[in-house]
Amino acid sequence: MRPLALVTALGLATALVMTPVASAQEEPDLIFKKSTVWKLLTPDHKLATYAVDDPLVKGVACHFTVPEKGGVSGWLGVAEEVSDISLSCRQVGPVTFTEKFEQGDEVFRQRRSFLFKKMRIVRGCDAKRNVLVYLVYSDKIIEGSPKNSTSTVPIMPWGDAEAARCAEWLEN
Repeated sequence: MRPLALVTALGLATALVMTPVASAQEEPDLIFKKSTVWKLLTPDHKLATYAVDDPLVKGVACHFTVPEKGGVSGWLGVAEEVSDISLSCRQVGPVTFTEKFEQGDEVFRQRRSFLFKKMRIVRGCDAKRNVLVYLVYSDKIIEGSPKNSTSTVPIMPWGDAEAARCAEWLEN
């Protein structure tokens, strides 16, 4: 009975750890994946491009590309993904804000390793230029990560709609 209880406890702990991190948006939209390293019997290493919509700023979409490890560790979901992430955000419609936000508010996050690393996309407002600024970075509890990418979205009029002012939606 004890081995069965141990296996059950380990299974539950693994399931808990493997559960995706809660985020501002549930899952990003997969646009495509491209193999970069071929593996014979296990999944290939890939670059995957995803899209996310800003949950508080309608009319802005971000696309990011992340490497995804293949091989046995990638297949089992225990590989620590590297921190190389690219980001591009654009205005895709009239920009409207649904609620106030603080500088550096999280737009999206995703687990990048079995335990400790997360990728985060955060938002800010360059009030002087009326530009939304998005930053993607990965963090690791112990040592952090210096790798990051920034994308800016100048808020422009769209059709007959006037350009919103991001400064009016900043929390003090």
